[in-house]
Amino acid sequence: MEQDWIKIRTYGNILAAEMDKQLLETNDIPAVVLNKQDSSLKFGRIELYVAKEVQEQALDILTQSNTEEE
Repeated sequence: MEQDWIKIRTYGNILAAEMDKQLLETNDIPAVVLNKQDSSLKFGRIELYVAKEVQEQALDILTQSNTEEE
């Protein structure tokens, strides 16, 4: 992974991670999902990364999206 990328969220569900990644990319923020789950037992974590310089903007978008869903 490129330098200066930072983990902003951890998930237990790949679908939720991919949905948040898509939301960020729709808002012109490149994002990467790193799946660290065991492929057969489905335990472990899934991490969402963005460039350090857009970390706050990405978190604001995800927080706003979660607030609207409630």
